[in-house]
Amino acid sequence: MKNQEKTELRRQLRRACSAMSREERAAATLAANRLLKRFAKRGARIGAYWPMGKELELNLFFQTALKRGARLFLPYIEPREKRLWFTPYHSDGAAPERKRGRSKLYIPQFAGRKIRAHDLDLLLVPVVGIDAQGYRLGQAGGFYDVSLAALRHRLPLKTLGVGFDCQMVGVLPREAHDIPLGGFVSEKGIFYFKNEFFRRPQPT
Repeated sequence: MKNQEKTELRRQLRRACSAMSREERAAATLAANRLLKRFAKRGARIGAYWPMGKELELNLFFQTALKRGARLFLPYIEPREKRLWFTPYHSDGAAPERKRGRSKLYIPQFAGRKIRAHDLDLLLVPVVGIDAQGYRLGQAGGFYDVSLAALRHRLPLKTLGVGFDCQMVGVLPREAHDIPLGGFVSEKGIFYFKNEFFRRPQPT
């Protein structure tokens, strides 16, 4: 039942994003990118993402982060592996090493030294939906779920969901392995969740 419920929620939330006019989307994207600028600090290792479908674009944030001397990393998916690696993003227009996926929603994979999420200072996570406790609904690939679960017993990592205000809901269905994010950035502001997972001691 949870899978069916999640599937229907994805449909609803994607429809809400699609219902935004071009002008609304452009204004919201600009506002969210401006809010993200405060996290673009010199030397910071920031995991970002390549937008798929209606996900929030991060072009302005990328420009600011690189100008300020932050280091950007993009997800790299190894064949038959769910846990994400991250490789450096370069602004020199380098072509992707390969493209993962056969549809138009492909994910470009860039070459470079691979690191895991725990080597990052900040991880920006795309969402289809997110609730008031920080639990996210993703694209159903499971890559971020596995990657976040691997951080359970490691040093704290700041995690921020990124998206549009229409993607935030009261409560999402969740499972035992789900890990809440530390905050959410949309055109309406930056929301920090009180029950941030990585601030709580974890059972052994």
